[in-house]
Amino acid sequence: MCKNTGSHEQLIAGRLHTFLVLALLGAWAYGGTRSMARFHGALHPQRVRLYLFSIGVEWLVFAVVVAGVVRARTPLSCVLGERWRSSRELLRDIAVAAAFWLAAMAGLILFEWVLKIRGTGTTVLALLPRGAVESALWVALAVSAGICEETIFRGYLQRQLIAMTGRPDTGLVLAAMIFGLGHLYQGWRMAIVIGVYGLMFGVLAYRRRSVRPGMIAHAWHDAFSGVLYSLLLRR
Repeated sequence: MCKNTGSHEQLIAGRLHTFLVLALLGAWAYGGTRSMARFHGALHPQRVRLYLFSIGVEWLVFAVVVAGVVRARTPLSCVLGERWRSSRELLRDIAVAAAFWLAAMAGLILFEWVLKIRGTGTTVLALLPRGAVESALWVALAVSAGICEETIFRGYLQRQLIAMTGRPDTGLVLAAMIFGLGHLYQGWRMAIVIGVYGLMFGVLAYRRRSVRPGMIAHAWHDAFSGVLYSLLLRR
């Protein structure tokens, strides 16, 4: 059973483990910034290599998170949410993910309008796939991001921060801020937008007591944006 009663979350792994995860996330963000600088400076950017490296890092941090939770003898259902026991439960979460994605996109469009962000940044455009091979790897990266990042940030880190601070609102905001800071390589405005996006996912996970709908919406959003861009380039 998960160790919580309402807003009174208890730690699902040790504090030292949480600091280790935060250090890994900091190194990940720093490495990502350095990689993007080299990526933009390259005459022929190697997207395939970057995608494969990113997939590996996603699953490495995911493994560290799961190892800490298992070591603390906390059921993984406390991080991921209860398993689907029927096709009806799966379809329910797909419907929740779809409704959430539509609402989140509407909210982000309004937020980007307030911040006067016009279109997709050049950094993001440079990352998006060209051709069938890159598109296939992009989908693999999107699925990895959906599973790993929702587990890391919403299933694990958000719960830990709520437990440490004793306040759900503080834990949600801190986790979203850390998520946004990890995307500073896209510029500070986009980092704020992504932080708000992460907060939306955090609220969804907190209310549903599960990251599964968020995984679906996250993976779909990333995959859809990349594949759509690749198809538009062929026209």
